[in-house]
Amino acid sequence: MDYQDSVGAGSAASVMAWLRLAGFVVLVVVLVPVLVLLRLARQPIAEAMPQFFHGLLVRLVGIRVRVRGSMIDARDGQGPILYVSNHSSYLDIPVLGAVIGAYFVAKSEVASWPFFGTMARLQNTVFIERRQGKAGAQRDILRATLEDGHSLILFPEGTSSDGMRTLPFKSSLLAITEQPLANGQFVRVQPVSALCTEINGMPIGRSWRPFYAWFGDMTLVKHVWRVFKIGHFTIDIIFHDPVKIDDFGSRKLLAAYCQAQIADGVDQCVTGRFKKELAGNA
Repeated sequence: MDYQDSVGAGSAASVMAWLRLAGFVVLVVVLVPVLVLLRLARQPIAEAMPQFFHGLLVRLVGIRVRVRGSMIDARDGQGPILYVSNHSSYLDIPVLGAVIGAYFVAKSEVASWPFFGTMARLQNTVFIERRQGKAGAQRDILRATLEDGHSLILFPEGTSSDGMRTLPFKSSLLAITEQPLANGQFVRVQPVSALCTEINGMPIGRSWRPFYAWFGDMTLVKHVWRVFKIGHFTIDIIFHDPVKIDDFGSRKLLAAYCQAQIADGVDQCVTGRFKKELAGNA
């Protein structure tokens, strides 16, 4: 058995998986009622609970996050931000959710998923229908969220990839950038590259991607159990310079720019340039 086959194998890995599952159950049982009560009482701290939950979940699963670049923050007085990112796994949600205090955007089907749909609703997810003819309605839903002062995290690929490449961006999802918000300013867009680069400290290549990435016809429960059995993941995140649509003139050009920036960031992670730059800046 080579090293790759040994990852997540053995009785020790099974014990760790059961402990992590137990920890996850405790996390949900304790924090979900607290969040519900805080929301019913209209307590402002309820807005911070999803990020707190994601942070604990990331630690529980054994995920180490390395960040390069500067994340802009809606608290700078210039209005909410639309963060756009590549997407290769459901694990991207707790990872990005732990780093960025924002609402996620998901397809409406997710709301009906057993357990995960409920968790998504509790974690400030905005659900939209991506069917043709619904562009105007989804734009209005996202705009209303931004107008309320909440930043958004969007996956413009529309689905998850194997992590080695960035799929074409759906520019229709960026329609909310075309008109100014109530404050008279166009929404700022910050591209974000996120990629799993190491498992148990070992750099991963294409054959290792399915340990983290969830795509195609993979079974979710089986994949989650394998994630629980693996020791540690390292996720690299790059925050690129923020832009506005008036820098480009159209949402298609904006989408193309964001895709190019994110794809370059993914390439930096895949080739090891990200780690070298971090070491050089240390």
